[in-house]
Amino acid sequence: MSVPISILDLATIGRGKTPRDAMEGSVALAQKAEATGYKRVWYAEHHNMASIASSATSVLIAHVAANTQTIRLGAGGIMLPNHAPLTIAEQFGTLESLHPGRIDLGLGRAPGSDQNTMRALRRDASAADTFPRDVQELQGFLSGHSLVPGVQAIPGAGTNVPLYILGSSLYGATLAAALGLPFGFASHFAPGALEEAVAIYRRNFTPSEQSDRPWVIAGVGVVAAEVESDAQEQFRHASRRRVGHFLAPGRTLTDDEADQILESPQGQQLRAMMRYCAIGTPAQVGDYLDDFTRHADADELIVVHQSPSIEARLRSVELLAEVSGQAVA
Repeated sequence: MSVPISILDLATIGRGKTPRDAMEGSVALAQKAEATGYKRVWYAEHHNMASIASSATSVLIAHVAANTQTIRLGAGGIMLPNHAPLTIAEQFGTLESLHPGRIDLGLGRAPGSDQNTMRALRRDASAADTFPRDVQELQGFLSGHSLVPGVQAIPGAGTNVPLYILGSSLYGATLAAALGLPFGFASHFAPGALEEAVAIYRRNFTPSEQSDRPWVIAGVGVVAAEVESDAQEQFRHASRRRVGHFLAPGRTLTDDEADQILESPQGQQLRAMMRYCAIGTPAQVGDYLDDFTRHADADELIVVHQSPSIEARLRSVELLAEVSGQAVA
């Protein structure tokens, strides 16, 4: 592979495990990623999901950063309409001040939750409409050139934390191109518009102070194991977990319940969402990712190691690093 490889860590709470277990697993995963040469590890803002522990994203980043030395860490992403831009500038300005040169800030406009959770977050349903302006306001706070008279982000001003626009549609591609920012496409769960979105982004990209050329990060699932059948079994467990994420937020399904849903029309749609996933031995995973990189026209891959246990995820991290060679060197 000829592109850098990064990791999106969902801070998964395994069956019978606690959020603390998940966070300890995230520290171990980031340490393994650092030791094996991955470019960065990102964490996503999700709410009211029984199997994801990254809801307080900036707090988790701070904890992992304090337990690692060099690897870049960040949000993939913060759902900006859930927050005031000043608050996020202060949070990530604090992170950058504590861990200089290691912090990224990916931004999305989706709620990261269901309608009831949106109300619990006190999120205005129209908040997404101001997303472009909010990104620019946040950028102003972080650069020290505030767009709000008399208001500065402290910490934050002058830290210039790099921003990334994340999305699963043409909207994010168009906005990233217009603002001259790197673009991350969520093809690991929303594959449909990948090719068109990347083409639009590259065609319309306008250089900016942060980026003089387009940069595409494409998401892809990975389950790597020494034996293919083991990887396939791990993927079955991951599929069951994905059912819970999207179709039963807030509770944990039994295997039988998850399998029944997977056989339903809803489940078939969910399977289609997982179209881009490299499953198998290291060689098989490496070949798949080479093909996917070309297909996605990607400058960087961000992989979601989907094995059900932290031990299996750590091994998947190692095996991908070994087969990727200079891509994670």
